[in-house]
Amino acid sequence: MQKRKLITLSIIAILIIAGALFKLQNSGSWTLKEFNTQVLRWENCYGDFECSTFRVPVDYKKIGDKTFTLKVLRHNAVDQKDKLGVILVNPGGPGGSATDYAFSADLIVSEAINEKFDIVGFDPRGVNTSEPIRCLTNAEEDRYLNTDVSSNKKLRVAQVTAIAKDFAAKCAKAAGPKLGHYSTFEGAKDMEILRHLLGEKKLNYLGKSYGTYLGTLYAALYPKSVGKMVLDGAVAPGVSIADQELTQAIGFEKALNNYLMKNKKIKLSDIKKLLAKSLTSPLEDKKGRLATQSLVITAIAQSLYDSKHGWEDLTKALNLAIRSENPKMIFELADRYNDRDTAGNYYNNQNDISTVISCLDWQDSRSILEIVADQKKFEKASPIFGPYLSLSSLSCKYWKAKPVLPNINLSKINTAPILIVGVTQDPATPFKWSQILAKIFTNAELVTLKGEGHTGHNRGNACVDTAVDTYFLTGKIGPKGLICAQSGN
Repeated sequence: MQKRKLITLSIIAILIIAGALFKLQNSGSWTLKEFNTQVLRWENCYGDFECSTFRVPVDYKKIGDKTFTLKVLRHNAVDQKDKLGVILVNPGGPGGSATDYAFSADLIVSEAINEKFDIVGFDPRGVNTSEPIRCLTNAEEDRYLNTDVSSNKKLRVAQVTAIAKDFAAKCAKAAGPKLGHYSTFEGAKDMEILRHLLGEKKLNYLGKSYGTYLGTLYAALYPKSVGKMVLDGAVAPGVSIADQELTQAIGFEKALNNYLMKNKKIKLSDIKKLLAKSLTSPLEDKKGRLATQSLVITAIAQSLYDSKHGWEDLTKALNLAIRSENPKMIFELADRYNDRDTAGNYYNNQNDISTVISCLDWQDSRSILEIVADQKKFEKASPIFGPYLSLSSLSCKYWKAKPVLPNINLSKINTAPILIVGVTQDPATPFKWSQILAKIFTNAELVTLKGEGHTGHNRGNACVDTAVDTYFLTGKIGPKGLICAQSGN
């Protein structure tokens, strides 16, 4: 589920960059040329890394003195003498931290890639270390994420609607006049400024999950600036928000069924009983924390991203909850998904900023009554996940800023050859989205991984990883129509 809820790969070390590393003097309004000719003043940080900041205009339609300051982190190529360039990375989200992702350079790409490329990540506007905004306090975040939304009874719908309305109001207060300027469309334009500042003629890019949407918009805006681009776990740009939510709900339901087919220790009936119990008399830990139905759903979804370790964790969590009435691992998995520590603190702002970005990226033509009515259709198609995903965009109906929709052609994008990776049973970004995106790009090759889990690169499949490495290192894509088999879970 997108972090609306479609989260990214969570293998990332937590990184907090304190303070700007350089300060630009602003003597009035800027032009785009001045933004493109800033100087990145790199300083050593965290051992083998370099950090800097750069500024981007808040509003590209009215470029002036209002700016965002964005943080950027670089892991330098080991072989600087024969370096092949820079790869900009983004882990997904919306709202995933790319500085965190680049901080894990030795984990997210191969040794061969680290040898020849600088790995660079920047936190998009509003994300993590780039002027982050938090709409809710820790306690408010708990209440928001614990809310059960499975019932479509009038009282429950009224409660959920009130919470969504309150969230929108608090985000508007937190963001102030910048509320309407956290879109992916504007983030793609920020990437072009960063390309100029890095001194790269072409931008190489590795985007996962939501990061594929950021890469797609960049490619549509600046097709001639695209170098080697890998989009893994695609978000299809032309799919409506309602269809996105429904497709994801079906994808997670299918992933859960696949898990149950291979794991005979847990039955669907057991999960349904646990969910029913969590709605009326949820399990409780020693500190009095309740494993609400929302947290149980979140824990299950978190585990379905990874068909190896995630499935193992899910079995342990469900066995503890069902057999021993112990919610310990339910909390662990849900907190991992929600970026919450054991003390109840949220260690980044992804839960909030993901909704902020999504409300600007997508326009839902349905009325609130139509969204609520659609819950029955979602539940029929996906009994476990449908009721939750059907209301995931409700806050956007009360948003106090208009969507920033791309005013560019997203049906035909002509760039240098790019590589798209899709997993046939991906629960979060269904395979058909990768197929759609491969047709949108006129010069794209789709690498298919037959198997489970979210995204295909860097998950231990030699076939996929070799294809990605070969492409970045040599520029060659092949063989055409490559299909990779997934080893046993």
